[in-house]
Amino acid sequence: MPSVSGRTAMYEAVIAELDHLDGPDLLAPLVTGRLCGNIALISSFGAESAVLLHMAASIDRSLPVITLDTGKLFAEAIAYRAQLTALLGLTDVRVVRPDADALRALDAAGSLHRRDPDRCCHIRKVLPLEEALSGFKAWISGRKRYHGGLRTDVSTLEEDDGRLKADPLARFTHLEIEAYLDHHRLPRHPLIEKGYFSIGCAPCTVAGGSTDNPRAGRWSGLSKMECGIHRSPAPSCNSARPASDFR
Repeated sequence: MPSVSGRTAMYEAVIAELDHLDGPDLLAPLVTGRLCGNIALISSFGAESAVLLHMAASIDRSLPVITLDTGKLFAEAIAYRAQLTALLGLTDVRVVRPDADALRALDAAGSLHRRDPDRCCHIRKVLPLEEALSGFKAWISGRKRYHGGLRTDVSTLEEDDGRLKADPLARFTHLEIEAYLDHHRLPRHPLIEKGYFSIGCAPCTVAGGSTDNPRAGRWSGLSKMECGIHRSPAPSCNSARPASDFR
């Protein structure tokens, strides 16, 4: 395995070469080039996930797709995951779940999200994803700048915690996402018609949002903006407080 400095140099070279590209033009050289076999796509199978998954499947259906099942998902989200997996012919979808011992020790009643949502996200999302990404040199996510908040300045490529991180849709607009879904006749998430613009765990997501602020329904009433898997510049642990505390 290359040294840390060697990996950094390789990532810097990839960034310099590909940072101007978007969408499938960025995905293809990452998935089939020097990172082939060492890159995974992280997907929530959420409101807009079909776009990135379709792009990836068009390049390589065997690309590892890691998805987190926190044990708190909407039933509609689980059904949509199965629907897209079959439709796109994805052959390596890895459903990752939190450690059972950690849940028994820290959230036996399943109510941790009510008193400490950051810690809940940490044991149900952050730690399982860290384990799932072990051995990969790079990962792909679906963040977009128009989602606002901490995502306003998302880079298409960056080094993050010793890995290359790619966001091929970072510069896509809402209209471009919708046009892609329509052009390829991709099914919408079943919760969209119920008023959800962004979809996370059921206890921490409410219907709402808009094209200008699609994540408004996530952790409603709290200052919390991210679950923690995107750690730069994610809020520090235990930082979620009622929004009124910041007025």
